[in-house]
Amino acid sequence: MKVTDHIKNANGKTLFSFEMIPPKKGNNIQELYNNIDPLMEFKPPFIDVTTSREQYVYIDKGNGLLDRKITRMRPGTVGICAAIKHKYDVDTVPHVLCGGFSKEETEYLLVDCHYLGIDNVMALRGDAMSHQKYFEATNGGHQYASQLVGQIQNLNCGKYLHDVLEADHKSDFCIGVAGYPEKHIEAPSLQTDLKRLKEKVEAGADYVVTQMFFDNAKYFEFVKAAKDSGIHVPIIPGIKPIAVKRHLQLLPQVFKIDLPEILIDEIEKCDNNAKVRQVGIEWAIQQSKELLDAGAPVLHYYSMGKSDNIEAIASKLF
Repeated sequence: MKVTDHIKNANGKTLFSFEMIPPKKGNNIQELYNNIDPLMEFKPPFIDVTTSREQYVYIDKGNGLLDRKITRMRPGTVGICAAIKHKYDVDTVPHVLCGGFSKEETEYLLVDCHYLGIDNVMALRGDAMSHQKYFEATNGGHQYASQLVGQIQNLNCGKYLHDVLEADHKSDFCIGVAGYPEKHIEAPSLQTDLKRLKEKVEAGADYVVTQMFFDNAKYFEFVKAAKDSGIHVPIIPGIKPIAVKRHLQLLPQVFKIDLPEILIDEIEKCDNNAKVRQVGIEWAIQQSKELLDAGAPVLHYYSMGKSDNIEAIASKLF
C-alpha cells in the first residue's frame, strides 16, 4: 500500500514509522531483525531502508603502493526491503539515489521493486563522494532529485528510458522526497530551497519527509511556508534522538542544523553517553507529543541502526 494511502486511511491519527540502515557486507541480517522486532508492537505501516553511494577504498599493495577500488559497504537495499516485507508483512520504502547510479541502473532497480510488490520509493539526490567538494552527477545519471522523480513518474506512465511500452500492469510508485526545515546545505536561502521542493512535487512527488530538526517551531514554519508556496502534499517530520555527546558537533556540521540552547545545556551537563542518550530520549518524547497534538501525519524516526531509544520514545506515544 502507498504511504499516502496509509495516511488517508488513518483518518487524522498520527502514524509511527522509522528508518533502518542495511547491514554492512559480511554482517548477518539477524542484527537488523533484532532492531526491528521491538518496534513492531507500535504497528508501523511502513519502514524506510536507507542506501549509500559508492566510495573509494585504498588497498595496500606493499612497497608504498595503494590500489584504489570502488565499493559499496551496504549493498542490497532492495533485497533488504523485500526481506523485511516478507518477514513482517509491512510496506517498505527503499531509498533511491541520483549519486552513484546511472539512469539505466535506476530503471533496473525500479523494475525490481515493481516485481517485488514494493509500492513506495524515496527519491534523493544523495551526497557528494568523500573526495568531492560538491555533488557531481554519475556519468549517465541525474544531477537533481527532481529529475529522478521525473524518471520514476515516467515509469509509472509506462515510459521507459528508450521505449514507451503498452503495458497492462504498469508501476504505480508512491514517491517520497526530502524537505529541509532549516534549508539544504547548498541552498542560498530557505525560499530558494522551497522552490526546489516544489519542483520535486510538480515532477510527481507524493509526500515529503523532513531532515531531522530539534526545534518544532522550525517544522511548523516550514509546513506553513511550503503551503504558502503551493505545496500541498503531506509533510512528515523526521526525528532523530541525540545519542552521544559528539552529536553536539557532528549533527550541526554534517546537516547544518541548529540545536536549541536548552538541549545543548542539558547534554553538556552529562558526564557519560548513557545520560546523553536519556536526555535525547526525553527531548524526542516532548518533541513528538507536540507534533502529535498538532496533527502531524506520521512521526518518522531516524534510528541509525539501533532501536532501543526509538522503542523508549514510542512506548510513551503509541
